[in-house]
Amino acid sequence: MLDFERKERYGVADLVAIMELLRSPEGCPWDREQDHASIRRNLIEEAYEAAEAIDLDDKAALCEELGDVLLQIVFHCQMEREVGGFTLDDVADGICKKLIYRHPHVFADTTVSGAAEVLENWDALKRREKKQETTTDALEAVARSLPALWRAEKICSKAVKADMLPAGAGEAERALAEAASAIPGSAEPEKAVGDMLFAAVRVAKALGVDPEQALTGASDRFIESVK
Repeated sequence: MLDFERKERYGVADLVAIMELLRSPEGCPWDREQDHASIRRNLIEEAYEAAEAIDLDDKAALCEELGDVLLQIVFHCQMEREVGGFTLDDVADGICKKLIYRHPHVFADTTVSGAAEVLENWDALKRREKKQETTTDALEAVARSLPALWRAEKICSKAVKADMLPAGAGEAERALAEAASAIPGSAEPEKAVGDMLFAAVRVAKALGVDPEQALTGASDRFIESVK
């Protein structure tokens, strides 16, 4: 039996201590065997379950799911702590400094007119921080691990801001029609379908529609239609 004090209520420090115990020689064999790669999918799944709780406006479920997300963060930090890498405090230090740097209208003397200008400044500061000197640098920085529609939407958004793509719906709709017409008989069907989907994301962006939500809604409607 581990020397562990049970409490009526626990905090973040207790979670860190529990994770350390689970990874210890006297702890859990499964927890000890894990590495960053082996629990990578867990972090993604827990984040999606938290997102679903938000969609359902279920506050109790959200509280629980955020706990699962926090567990994954602490798990990764404990692995690094064991090998002399970063700690949870290092993670907190990094995000605190990032928030301070990217909110000069709060922590410095920058003046903004509203939320839109805050986002513009955020993007500019992020590019400076990440040393993204060109638009291509910014496009390549969009994580490939994102869901494909979400990644395409972010790429389109950055391209429109840089005037690499027209912002209007008309040109996007023409590009979609052209991409769709190229599919029948294509020698490279995967490429043709991909081009069509990217063009569809351009249309969604131009119309102010979230492509992920749009496709989720279409999937839900299809399920309802076949009941």
